[in-house]
Amino acid sequence: MATYEFPPMLIDAQNEPDQVRADLRTLFERVPWSVEPMDAWETHENAWRPASRPASPGWDPEDAAEIARLRARELELAEVLVCRPYWTEFAPGDVLAARDALKHHHEQKPADASV
Repeated sequence: MATYEFPPMLIDAQNEPDQVRADLRTLFERVPWSVEPMDAWETHENAWRPASRPASPGWDPEDAAEIARLRARELELAEVLVCRPYWTEFAPGDVLAARDALKHHHEQKPADASV
């Protein structure tokens, strides 16, 4: 398996989305089911798949702002990971393997490690 010397900025950008997604997941578990205030609802008694939701007061403005910030950060990180000029150093057929190696960089043995 090939080893790569990834720029620290790419490694940081690869590591951060996990934390961003965990923060989003925590927020989504805490906020009401609806962004805007909504009345309670339920499907009719003969519905193929019965479902219901309680009334929702909507999201708190601070929670909505934090969710928007985290979603924007997730997109920024995706752009960094995909669009950096670093990837132009590779032959087109090798980019996929290099990007996959970045995803698993924490499993890669250091280049100077003794066997």
